[in-house]
Amino acid sequence: MSLTDTSLHSNCSAMSDVLNRIGDKWSVMVVGMLGRNGTLRFNELKRMINGVSQRMLTLTLRNLERDGLVTRTIYPEVPPRVEYSLTQLGKTLQGPISALWDWSAENHEAIIDARAAYDARENVVATQEPRKAAYAQG
Repeated sequence: MSLTDTSLHSNCSAMSDVLNRIGDKWSVMVVGMLGRNGTLRFNELKRMINGVSQRMLTLTLRNLERDGLVTRTIYPEVPPRVEYSLTQLGKTLQGPISALWDWSAENHEAIIDARAAYDARENVVATQEPRKAAYAQG
């Protein structure tokens, strides 16, 4: 199935479904970390991903596993050891996510500057008197 025709509802639905999973912040971070570091344990991932809660990381890993992007391996030890790694399908995301990661790093400062300039313009407009519209009565 080709998703190139974006006018088809089924293609838009498929694109939305996939992008909702791989486009959320935590999924990008998990795939990026596993792609750069290989197999990791849960707490290693949690330490590497600044700001993620245990619950959010658990949900993200489950969803990525469900979608076939991450594999979870449980070792029967005391205490049990659980490791996560990218599947072959997950590894195909490394290129796009690395490119997004690099682009973000290269352009973050420019984006911050653009936001500040925009906010400054909006603040000037907000402090001006509201414009009065003249309406012709007829």
